[in-house]
Amino acid sequence: MANPSFDTTTLGAAHPLRAGELAHACGAEIDWVVQLVEVGIVEVRSPAERPDDWCFHSADLQCALDARRLERDFGVGLDAAALILDLEHEVRRLKALLTARGLAREI
Repeated sequence: MANPSFDTTTLGAAHPLRAGELAHACGAEIDWVVQLVEVGIVEVRSPAERPDDWCFHSADLQCALDARRLERDFGVGLDAAALILDLEHEVRRLKALLTARGLAREI
């Protein structure tokens, strides 16, 4: 049996993701990435005229993957996915704040 081979890339400030790489990582097209930017799920880190030249960071990849999962698993559109992701982020932030102040409730 043949062993699969993988190409990996370390993400970070030294190597941001291009829009095509972000789309590929999510199993999507660049047009989908453009829609992510339009609804505010991800933010272009280095403004460029053409979407092919846009750059993103690793946090954007996670947001894009989360949006893709919401589309796939729950059939939501990107507008709804943006709202859901924003609310999830806010809940995590508030829980961390409560924990830091010793007010977290055990669930």
